[in-house]
Amino acid sequence: MARFNKIQVLGTMAATRVVPVFYHADAAVACQVVRACYEGGIRAFEFTNRGDFALDVFKEVMTYVQKACPELILGAGTIIDAPTAALYIQYGANFIVAPYLNLEVARLCNRHLIPYTPGCGSVTEIGEAHELGCDLVKVFPAGEVGGPSFVKNVKAPLPWAMIMATGAVEPTEANLMAWMKAGATCVGMGSKLFPKETITAGDWAAITEKCRTCLEILNPSLP
Repeated sequence: MARFNKIQVLGTMAATRVVPVFYHADAAVACQVVRACYEGGIRAFEFTNRGDFALDVFKEVMTYVQKACPELILGAGTIIDAPTAALYIQYGANFIVAPYLNLEVARLCNRHLIPYTPGCGSVTEIGEAHELGCDLVKVFPAGEVGGPSFVKNVKAPLPWAMIMATGAVEPTEANLMAWMKAGATCVGMGSKLFPKETITAGDWAAITEKCRTCLEILNPSLP
């Protein structure tokens, strides 16, 4: 399996600023969505472990990515225990994301030098994540714990904190810029980036365009 190092992974997430969050039981559909995002400029993608046989789907997506999207950094999300994290790492996951902090997952990821981004909803949890070696933490659910204001207030005493906001993120200039101005390193975006009707219709071009628009908003200097 091709493996990006930790610096490459974190650097790409910080540079691209948008990390799509997606799961589909049909590997063919998942591959189409990943490719659509890639063509729109996305270079970091979180495949979520949320359905039956999700690992099998991930394996197919990873194989596809290595051939069709060589610059894409593919990670696994909704990982809540170390055994599951180990399986995804074995099949090439370049980063692990979770809804909450788990000590054993942190240790496992540190052992493999894999970035681990756990969900945190308080300054204490963020501090604990830092102590366990988590460089990038996920504020989750971002909209429920205070939105951009929470991120801004966390960054005041912890200016070194790297934060990915997930939850209540929308592909609009007002929403995206609010997170960036608050100090978020990047945002994770799921349903707003992938409306059910778009997936059902197989309108991959719409996803590509939405990703491209988000990147133009967040990275106006990019060509």
